Amino acid sequence: PPPLPPRSAMLTSRGPALCTALRRAAPGGLASFHSSARRCRAARVAVVLSGCGVYDGTEIHEASAVLVHLSRGGAEVQMYAPDVPQMHVIDHSKGQPAEAESRNVLVESARIARGKISSLAKLTTADHDAVIFPGGFGAAKNLSTFAVDGKDCKVNREVERVLKDFHKAGKPIGLCCISPVLAAKVLSGAEVTVGHEEEEGGKWPYAGTAGAIKELGAKHCVKEVTISFPAHVDTKNKVVTTPAFMCETALHHIFDGIGAMVKNVLKLTGK
Repeated sequence: PPPLPPRSAMLTSRGPALCTALRRAAPGGLASFHSSARRCRAARVAVVLSGCGVYDGTEIHEASAVLVHLSRGGAEVQMYAPDVPQMHVIDHSKGQPAEAESRNVLVESARIARGKISSLAKLTTADHDAVIFPGGFGAAKNLSTFAVDGKDCKVNREVERVLKDFHKAGKPIGLCCISPVLAAKVLSGAEVTVGHEEEEGGKWPYAGTAGAIKELGAKHCVKEVTISFPAHVDTKNKVVTTPAFMCETALHHIFDGIGAMVKNVLKLTGK
């Protein structure tokens, strides 16, 4: 049989319509088809911490779950924390304040970040596609005064700026456990969940938070912590929330629920 013509001849022999279609699909030439995968950029996600330890900072298991699921999702992560003193220090072995101690939120958060952390003042929407706030009482003590003032709380100035900037830019915000109160306070009309609205025999020990969220002007949506109903997605405001340790349940349920939150945040970035 006669030898096959060169590939370029085979393409052009199919007529100008095919060539035009190829040029439209790949304005940079055929080579651009092969480089398109390399040009796909991973989602850049900021994670905001509030210290180290459930009772006076970031809940460590929640932070770890967020980071694991972001890693699995191929995201590029940078961690931040406000450079401010903690409200107080809790001796986690006793569950009581350590009156003589004082700690810095950024310094303590660096423990979770393995030292790779920046001041929250440096966080900008230009550098990131999404932001996630793990829970822990630090969100209610160091990122805001919710633990003391409830619905009349104030939010840290930099935290408020970050929430408003990402919301204005149309970039997704993820929050878990108690941290959805931050969005409820700052983003008018946001829809969030902290789980159930009744304690149900101690299964939901912080259920009263849902009432405070309503008083802040946000909508509270009842959700489970399990993988079946793990997160609420406020598509209008691009706010994704999940209850996490607001529920007394097995650790793997919390891990999976946080994973669903992270997955939805990454999906909303469009990356």
